[in-house]
Amino acid sequence: MNMKIVVLDGFTLNPGDNPWTGVEALGELTVYDRTPTEQIIERCAGADIVLTNKTPLTAETLAQLPDLKFISVLATGFNVIDVAEARKRNIPVSNVPIYGTDSVAQFVFAILLELCHNVALHDQLVKAGEWTAIEDFCFWKTPLMELAGKTIGIVGFGRIGRRTADLAAAFGMKVLAYDLSQENAPDIQGFEWVGIEELFQRSDVVSLHCPLTKDNTGFVNASLLNSMKPTSFLINTSRGPLVNEHDLAAALEAGTLAAAGVDVVSVEPIQADNPLLRAKNCLITPHIAWATLEGRQRLMQTTVENVAAFIEGKPINVVN
Repeated sequence: MNMKIVVLDGFTLNPGDNPWTGVEALGELTVYDRTPTEQIIERCAGADIVLTNKTPLTAETLAQLPDLKFISVLATGFNVIDVAEARKRNIPVSNVPIYGTDSVAQFVFAILLELCHNVALHDQLVKAGEWTAIEDFCFWKTPLMELAGKTIGIVGFGRIGRRTADLAAAFGMKVLAYDLSQENAPDIQGFEWVGIEELFQRSDVVSLHCPLTKDNTGFVNASLLNSMKPTSFLINTSRGPLVNEHDLAAALEAGTLAAAGVDVVSVEPIQADNPLLRAKNCLITPHIAWATLEGRQRLMQTTVENVAAFIEGKPINVVN
């Protein structure tokens, strides 16, 4: 049987440098760069397999897709799928559990080093003539911070959190971690499991690496932010809704913490009224921590394996 395969939002995975060749070999493939909500059912009609990244498949949508047999999420997070409803309909849902570990952990430090040194700002000032115009051999316009000896608190200690801890240790940082399952402590000198409140209080840098659930939505709120050191940084490369953005903007304006770096926000693309756009000392990037070519190639390869395994009757990476 030749499976009909539909990709609802393939552009971010393959903007032109990461072809769908492996998936094409498995069935009749149709790829849409993007799919508006009102076109989801129309485009999925008759499909045996649907691949989606951020385009939602709700219970109401699934009810109108009687031919659908398998969903493969082009990401690790699968909150865009009503997995319980899919289970009721005997539709396995697979994800890609490992692909961006090194890319995301590396990006945490891209943000952190920028906050420590403001490299881009100083490059711009030099090219604008400020270095040429001064008498001294050097200048800096922002505080410069050394990471060695500082403390990083990591919330969520899965693969990415642990890789971030490894990099932090290489910089000479002390590592604190909070996770619902506090087992298998890493071999990092001075490592500590701590509670969430203690982590925010003691850390010079807090980095979020937890999945989004109904229980932790907005957990980074005024109470936790107000407990942070005024010299500290918050970094979020996980999920935007983990942070109460109004509370974070207010804390930055008040100087409760020194700066924040976020690669994710509550609604993406970012909305013009997002308070972080106007917040002081807030670095915002457009959800790119995952998007190295190497990471996207791994994601594509695992997606091929997910689809092939389902067709062979032995689905893998099933989340429901």
